[in-house]
Amino acid sequence: MSSNNTDHQAGWRRQLQLLLDRPAVQRAIIIVILLNALILGLETVPALTATYGTLLLQLDRACLTIFVVELTLAIVAMGPRAFFRDPWRLFDFIVVAIALVPSTGAFSILRSLRVLRILRLASASPRMRAVVSALLSAIPGLGSIISLLLLLFYVAAVMTTKIFGPSFPEWFGTIGASMYTLFQVMTLESWSMGIVRPVLAEFPYAWLFFIPFIMIATFTMLNLFIAVIVEAMQSQASAAQARQQQELEALADEKERALHADIVRLHLEIGELKVMLGKQLRQSADGVRDEL
Repeated sequence: MSSNNTDHQAGWRRQLQLLLDRPAVQRAIIIVILLNALILGLETVPALTATYGTLLLQLDRACLTIFVVELTLAIVAMGPRAFFRDPWRLFDFIVVAIALVPSTGAFSILRSLRVLRILRLASASPRMRAVVSALLSAIPGLGSIISLLLLLFYVAAVMTTKIFGPSFPEWFGTIGASMYTLFQVMTLESWSMGIVRPVLAEFPYAWLFFIPFIMIATFTMLNLFIAVIVEAMQSQASAAQARQQQELEALADEKERALHADIVRLHLEIGELKVMLGKQLRQSADGVRDEL
């Protein structure tokens, strides 16, 4: 009896999970997320808030209610253990739970964090989820590049602070100021007219430092970031294709086994028919001999 109850419970949970995974349900959740994003944006307009503040608040609560119901059903369908082991579901739970914390007193800052609910779009969209997974898998490679870039910045900051600091204390007076100025140079934001040319006016050979720095930091290091991310996305795509190929091969093997089983069963049935036909023929022959 206990086994039947367990099977029945697993059956309706599986049906509930299939219902939540339906494309129509997922599209509806995405629409609610986009609607919630629009509402949170409209709440930043004072004129609209003064006129439709109550309506916007009610719509926001309605969206939050839908999110809570959807997550509750997901917890019931998957079970608490499986739900909280799924990183995407855990992310959805945290984002929605933040909105449920009272936004008063010490938690008033959490009211601004309600906008994080929009990030649920990343978990609801399979393509966005693939991009995020690729970015997360690229973190170790990016960490190595960031470490190397920080080392380059530190060495360059020490050099510029000693060389240009006395003449340009606002830009190169300290290690921190030099690193920030070098970051501006790396991003190519007003680096020539705003920083380098004034420095060149007093240090004519300063270009011997800035040009190699830009070549290394901007054109080399930043391209390494892109290369690592692209490689991670290609690895994710290759892994997805491999999994799909394995699933197709498993499905083909299953069909082949089923076909083999059907052939064996057909051979057995044919053998049984031959035996039955042989018996009928012998009985008919015996009947003919008896008549003769």
